[in-house]
Amino acid sequence: MAGARTKTRRRALQILFEADQRGGDPVTVLADWVGRSRNDADTPPVAEYTMQLVEGVQKHRTRIDDLISTYSVGWTMDRMPTVDRNVLRLGVYELLWEDGVPDAVAIDEAVELAKEFSTDDSPQFVNGLLARLKDLKPTLQR
Repeated sequence: MAGARTKTRRRALQILFEADQRGGDPVTVLADWVGRSRNDADTPPVAEYTMQLVEGVQKHRTRIDDLISTYSVGWTMDRMPTVDRNVLRLGVYELLWEDGVPDAVAIDEAVELAKEFSTDDSPQFVNGLLARLKDLKPTLQR
């Protein structure tokens, strides 16, 4: 059974993925999800941490995408599967900006999302890139 934080990350990934697919703003998609949850009893509420993740990724998106582009060997952002790109965005955000989340947890959770939603090669790719950023974390500008 997935823990509460795992569920909030899964939800954040769904929102980021939807925004990416539509070419839209994740915060707008988040607002749509929140509105739906308030008006439809069958739609579960959007957790506070889900909102924090989506807003944080969007706030730091330029820097996050720059880091992913710089350190993902052999992959450009637009060639990456949409799921991987957004799993990495979440992972990088948690790794660098969520001080309350241990580095190992941020990486493990991102790898689990990749296992659940992406290709067989994705977990290893996500793990490798985030581990490299973890090692570089003291030298990276936030």
